Amino acid sequence: MRLILSAAVVLALSATAVAGTETFGWEGTETILGMYPDSGVAASVSTEQVHSGSQSLMVERLSDSQTPQAFVAWVVGLSDGDEVTASFWRYDVTPGSPHAPPSCRIWAHWNDDPDDIGGYASSAGGNEDYGPEDGWDETEYTWTVEAGHTGLVIECRVYSNPGDIVWIDDLTVTAPDGATIYTPAQQALSSDTWGAIKSSAL
Repeated sequence: MRLILSAAVVLALSATAVAGTETFGWEGTETILGMYPDSGVAASVSTEQVHSGSQSLMVERLSDSQTPQAFVAWVVGLSDGDEVTASFWRYDVTPGSPHAPPSCRIWAHWNDDPDDIGGYASSAGGNEDYGPEDGWDETEYTWTVEAGHTGLVIECRVYSNPGDIVWIDDLTVTAPDGATIYTPAQQALSSDTWGAIKSSAL
C-alpha cells in the first residue's frame, strides 16, 4: 500500500471542513494525517522554532531511503478543472547548493478514494523551490485537477539525512465550494479503519 497511517489515523466524520479556505497552525496536539514510507518521519509539535503563535510542526527524518513525506492536508470531492492552492511556512538556515540538508518542499499526490487517505493514484508535483535558507519563508503551490482525479493529499517532503529536522507552520489550503478540506485538526486516533467507522455511523 502506498501510504502508511501514523498511529492508525482516521478522520472524525463529525469534524469535516467544507471548502473554501482552511488554516492550521499546530497550536494543539495534532500533528499530521499520515506519512510515507512507514516510519519515514517522526512528527511532533514544537516550541523550538515558531513562525506565529506558540508552536509549529517539527518533522524528523527517520527513513534512510526514498523521500519521506508528512501528510498535512487532504482535499476530497474535486472535479476536473478545479484548483487547489496550499501554502505553509518552513524554517531553513542551512545554505548550500542545490539544497543543503535539512530542507523541505510543498508537494502533493492524487488520491481518488474519499474513504481512505492511503489511496494513491499518481504524483501531483509541487513547488521546486527550496527557499532562501536564511530562516522562515513561505512556500506555495496551486494544483489544477485533471484526468478524472477527485482527491489531493498535500505533503511536506523532507530532503535530509536520518536524524535531521525541519519545521513548518501556518498551513493554508484553499479549494472550491463542494470540496472538503481535512487538516490535522479534523483527525482522531483510533484502532478502527475509516471504513469501519463510516459503517458504524450508518
